[in-house]
Amino acid sequence: MVGVMNIRAACRLRALPAPADRRVESLAKVDVMERWSETAGLRPAAVSRGDNVITMFDTIGEDYWTGGGVTAKGVSAQLRAIGDRPVEVQINSFGGSMFEGIAIYNVLREHPQDVTVKIMGLAASAASVIAMAGNRIEIGAASFLMIHNCWTMALGNADDLQQVADYLRPFDTAMADVYAARSGQTVAQAAEWMKAETYFSGSQAIDLGLADDLLPADQVRDDEDAQASASAVHEVRAMELSLVRGGMSRTDARARIKALKGTPGAALPPTPGAGVPRWAAEMAALLQSMKS
Repeated sequence: MVGVMNIRAACRLRALPAPADRRVESLAKVDVMERWSETAGLRPAAVSRGDNVITMFDTIGEDYWTGGGVTAKGVSAQLRAIGDRPVEVQINSFGGSMFEGIAIYNVLREHPQDVTVKIMGLAASAASVIAMAGNRIEIGAASFLMIHNCWTMALGNADDLQQVADYLRPFDTAMADVYAARSGQTVAQAAEWMKAETYFSGSQAIDLGLADDLLPADQVRDDEDAQASASAVHEVRAMELSLVRGGMSRTDARARIKALKGTPGAALPPTPGAGVPRWAAEMAALLQSMKS
């Protein structure tokens, strides 16, 4: 056990590489968003909240559609406010920008006190990288940890696509190193998990060394308003990625969706506790009608 703990401590001392080419975006996949939507309402019980708690219940990176999102800049500000104290990070996220996740991982890794990560529902993709920054990781019995290779969408000729592949490969290697160091498994095994896009249940994550213990059941509750709001916004995000996959730029895709939505200017972020934002509900209904 001492050897495993030393490995895990060393893991927090290793920084992940920061991306240099901002033209390449690392995105969350639509099917991962759909799986997250099933547990999007999972939140911590009131007794587990405190002024040293950082919550990540959103996309990793800035979210164009809600004005929200979890960013390294925001996490850094929260850590400064918390000061030199232990920190609890609560996660229920489908991921988002892998590069932003790497930055957040590095920010948490630099915190001088212990970081406890609690996976309330899903820690997928970029959010799973963030989870590995914890000195201790707790996961719900019905929660999942998902890891995969860095995912993006690219257009161009064979040379263009090869350049993108070559650019992403070092990030996959670095992430495999982190998963392996945290779990005590080999780097080759971690790479296979990533290649297969693997979901680990709470008990599996613990058995394989990717988490330490199960969350007590009374620390998690289900917020139906948050669930409905997340599901509605998911439809908009999914349409954006579908348009981008078809060859449209993200700027053009967002302009097309805003035109369909019929609302000028940027979308307003949802109000906590207010249920589904009206624009998101209307957009979700429109997308459903287009599918039928």
